Amino acid sequence: MSKVGAPRGRTCSRTIRSVALITTGVLALPALASCSSGDERSEVPAAAQDVGPAERDRIADGGTLRWAVDTVPTTLNTFQADADATTSRVAGAVLPSLFTLDKTGRPQRNPDYLESAKIVEREPKQVVLYKLNQQAVWSDGRELGAPDFVAQWRALSGKDSAYWTARNAGYERIQKIERGADDLEVRVTFNKPYADWRGLFSPLYPKDVMGAPNSFNDGARNKLKATAGPFQLKELDREDRQVTLVRNPRWWGARPKLDSIVLSAVSRDKRAAALADGTLDLAEIDSPVAERIKKAAHEKGGAGPQSTTGPASAAASPSAANDSDDQKAEAAKASRKKADEAIAKYAKEQKGLRAYVVRKSLEPAFTQLALNGETGPLADERVRRAVARALDRQKLAEAVLKPLGLPANPPGSHLALAGQQAYADSSDALGEQNTQEAQGLLADAGWTPGGPLKKDDGTKAGSEADADKKDKDKEKTKAEEEDGTKKDKEGDTESGSGSGPESASDGASESPSGSPSASASESDSGSDPEGASDEGAYIVGDNKPGRGAPVSWSGARVMAPAHGTAFQRAVLTGRTEPLNDSDINAQDRQPGGGGMAGAYAPSGTAAPSSASASASGSASASASPSAPVSASASASTSASASALPGPLAKDGKPLTLRFVLPSGSGSEQLRTVGEKIARMLDRIGIRTEITKVADANYFKDHIASGDYDLALYSWPATAYPATDGRPIYAKPVPASDGSLLVEQNYTRVGTDHINQLFDQAASELDEKAARDLLRQADARIWAAAGSIPLYQRPQLVAAKPSVANAGAFAFASPRYEDIGFKNNAKSGPQNPAKSAEPEKSAEPEKSPQAEEAEEAEKTQQPEAAESESDE
Repeated sequence: MSKVGAPRGRTCSRTIRSVALITTGVLALPALASCSSGDERSEVPAAAQDVGPAERDRIADGGTLRWAVDTVPTTLNTFQADADATTSRVAGAVLPSLFTLDKTGRPQRNPDYLESAKIVEREPKQVVLYKLNQQAVWSDGRELGAPDFVAQWRALSGKDSAYWTARNAGYERIQKIERGADDLEVRVTFNKPYADWRGLFSPLYPKDVMGAPNSFNDGARNKLKATAGPFQLKELDREDRQVTLVRNPRWWGARPKLDSIVLSAVSRDKRAAALADGTLDLAEIDSPVAERIKKAAHEKGGAGPQSTTGPASAAASPSAANDSDDQKAEAAKASRKKADEAIAKYAKEQKGLRAYVVRKSLEPAFTQLALNGETGPLADERVRRAVARALDRQKLAEAVLKPLGLPANPPGSHLALAGQQAYADSSDALGEQNTQEAQGLLADAGWTPGGPLKKDDGTKAGSEADADKKDKDKEKTKAEEEDGTKKDKEGDTESGSGSGPESASDGASESPSGSPSASASESDSGSDPEGASDEGAYIVGDNKPGRGAPVSWSGARVMAPAHGTAFQRAVLTGRTEPLNDSDINAQDRQPGGGGMAGAYAPSGTAAPSSASASASGSASASASPSAPVSASASASTSASASALPGPLAKDGKPLTLRFVLPSGSGSEQLRTVGEKIARMLDRIGIRTEITKVADANYFKDHIASGDYDLALYSWPATAYPATDGRPIYAKPVPASDGSLLVEQNYTRVGTDHINQLFDQAASELDEKAARDLLRQADARIWAAAGSIPLYQRPQLVAAKPSVANAGAFAFASPRYEDIGFKNNAKSGPQNPAKSAEPEKSAEPEKSPQAEEAEEAEKTQQPEAAESESDE
């Protein structure tokens, strides 16, 4: 879609949704169910955790860990809409998590809080009995018990609208909670079976927070009256952008090794400078910073490469040639000074970066290509499948992960990731990359090459806007562009995919060259308070349990994903046979091309109203003085693809898709991947118009509102896919007022059958049977071709070598009490000198010749990766 129109549906909390579930009917899956085998496990291993492991007896007592986060949390209540990743990190350290995740993302009972937890009755009702650790107490001295469970259930059940909750899936299934044989037993009875019961009550809040709407809504925004973790909250300082955690004196488990943890909000573009200054011990970083740290370890002189900006280049510039000799000399002097300052700054930062190592793994999240099936060409599943069959997912994964030395296996499941117990590749339901078959699908859908084209009226593929309105908007846009009124606003729309050599400019700037100019840009650019990250920066709900607006555009309360993903990860296995068009049951087809309406409001924002949505679309269209350019216009012809006689057209309209990408400094990898995808699509005759928009508006004004044809963003893995996967992939359903409830299905692609499979899996208490149902659901999701997983995101963390048991955690939940400093290398403000010293045993001395060879190799590698053929 090329414009944001008025929302044609609405979002809604799952607890107030009133939908008749289809519990009967055809569930036979002839092409899919036959291949879902018993307990087969994935043969694809997960990337190993990289946390600097050390036994507790080798970790010093004391010290302060300075840990970078993206933001200071606006709330400490993970069940609210504006909760974020820092909210979850604080909760993990100070509140009870009854189940945590192991290295494979599987939920495990936490013995610090539970002696046991199991289903004790299945008929007539499911009953779960929790036996609490008798030592578990809140920081105010009160024992954990049934009153805390009851208060949390009532707050999250959805029955009392006075509670401003963002997620509550599972709690609405509870019928009652009561005390067991003694105060340490809690009996939870469900009104209908719930397979993901282990995801409930993590984190568990004290009844003082959950017991009343006022305390729930506002009482945990800046403080927590009582905690029950190895650490407790000392201070939340919004002015200094820090959260300080200290040891909990009432903690009954293993004594925390650290005295304190300081979570400092440092935006991504400032982290290299903060690390170089020695003010951080641990920080998640992007690939360019990781490359600089790697390079710093090999540099001796610290001067770094020479700047390309100098007197020669300044004197040779066209503007300088027209100046007087004095002006030339002054310009050359200024240029030399700027270059010298950049080199000096770079050298200083590189020297500081030698104190760090990079810990890396694969993050439990995957980046996907989203295809908006609401309207336009992508409403036809044949066109969506053609797009998917044109993609070389292996090459895209390798482009992102191979330079980092990480496994580059494209995800085969939407509901689990490699290494998880339930992972299995169901992508055969869609099929592998095949250019000829993709072209055949397009031909079958009526898109033929060289067809007659009607005069362009400005309407883009996927747009629902009236042609006359488009013409008016175009005229308005042109006038605004001539006046220069929109030059620097959101929607900094740039020309489409740079196929061939012309596109290298964007990719080249993204290479982690470690040049002074790159350093200056990274350190001096405007700080994004949200701290946009690299490699698939847009994770919907990544450690953000409260994603979504408190109120939708229609006034209905919205809901975010069911469980905080800081506490959960994955389940699902099985292989499937390829699906032919004839294998799709009638119930799996979308009527009229499957147009889905509505939107799910993103992190802490309301879905746009009719007026604001139109205004946003107009601003996006007119924000840049340069209009979007078709990707195929500059694409070089691929030798491996059949040359098409002309652009594909249908009913006089060309097949052009609008590809919306973020424009921020932390989203380089997404843009590079997007350009590669555009070149792949060009080979089958699909043109793309790449529109780069401001990071802050990417989700609110484009993904959630449906103002895109193609987009890239990421989803986190989950330990509870039946619960967490449903709102993402299930078909939007009609509400009583005639609108559609979309929840988080931003692609608007789904089927009734997928809904049925999720609902059955959520109620299936037999784990094997539940996995089989989820395998079938995943195969159907692949066949619908609304979401195409591309690669698992890299997880890169800069750490002082002395930091133990922290870094790239991968699937596992952190054990905060085991994090510390090896030997006696305490850090933090009380020991700044020690924290600044790197360990010196890692790097042997190298000859100047060897250093030069390594430098040349590193300089050439990014260029080779960028110039690698996309065929």
